[in-house]
Amino acid sequence: MSKVLVTGGCGYIGSHTIVDLINNGFEVISIDNFSRSNPLILDGIKAITGKVVSNYNIDLCDLEATKKVFEDHTDIEGIIHFAAYKMVGESVEKPLLYYHNNLVSLTNLLQLIEEFRVQNLVFSSSCSVYGNATELPVTENTLTQKAESPYAHTKQMGEAIIENFAKCYPLKYMLLRYFNPAGAHESAQIGELPIDRPQNLVPYITKTATGELEQLSIFGNDYPTKDGTCIRDYIHVMDIGGAHTAALKRMQQDPDGDWANIYNLGAGVGRSVLEAVQTFEQVNNLQLNWTYADRRPGDVIAVYADNQKAVNDLNWQLNYSFEDIMKSAYQWELTLADKVLV
Repeated sequence: MSKVLVTGGCGYIGSHTIVDLINNGFEVISIDNFSRSNPLILDGIKAITGKVVSNYNIDLCDLEATKKVFEDHTDIEGIIHFAAYKMVGESVEKPLLYYHNNLVSLTNLLQLIEEFRVQNLVFSSSCSVYGNATELPVTENTLTQKAESPYAHTKQMGEAIIENFAKCYPLKYMLLRYFNPAGAHESAQIGELPIDRPQNLVPYITKTATGELEQLSIFGNDYPTKDGTCIRDYIHVMDIGGAHTAALKRMQQDPDGDWANIYNLGAGVGRSVLEAVQTFEQVNNLQLNWTYADRRPGDVIAVYADNQKAVNDLNWQLNYSFEDIMKSAYQWELTLADKVLV
């Protein structure tokens, strides 16, 4: 059983990935300071897997505190690095917060990877690195454009930092560029848990459906798309989690293999914001209170993936549909209404 460190393990994608890792026989430890997550997620992981995951409540920007984790666990074989601030709008308003948190945490982690001789790293990147892409669907060879937000820029910089580091240290790494993770575990024990008002579309939809939010705003209806709203590639969060497990397995089983370092993780289908709203209404048999609003700074017009490289190289497969995303997200929201958040 390999030991894996997951940073941001109590976050949305981190928690679902931990479930998939445990289901595939990995031993997992987590670092999460709950600045953008909630401890109740650990209870959900235990309910699903039967395993208690050890979590260190520390800030990765604190090098000495982070080093203590590596001293406690000298047998870490791989790291999945999720921990980062990720809200596009907030990054536009608070750029220095994002540059400090997202980059200092990464450089600290790489320093400890070198010191403790860890060999495998999976980095949580984003389709936002492509900016307003010059071609669709986006492939791993699509040239990245100017970042539309400080958040996206930190992902571009993070990838470059890892690539440069790996030139002088024998690190095997994969940069996984997510498109739009959504949905929740089918048990409704874990799911997306936004802090304050959600900025991602699907939790915005679900909280409007339950009445927690009065109205859903669709930001922009004048984009050059089929219905005037932005186009995104929505992929179930458990499929994203499965890709991380597949990436680690590939690096461990074939350390000298001919595999790429960058992979797109998307469903491979572009869907408009309006289409997402309408699909949610159909599968859950309800009607949302929504309206159009002005465009939101930092949003790109359209982006969706060509995911064949990940499917072929990593032996990865998609197990959930767009309808599954909308059903599971709503079930999680209904369950969440009965939980006491601490």
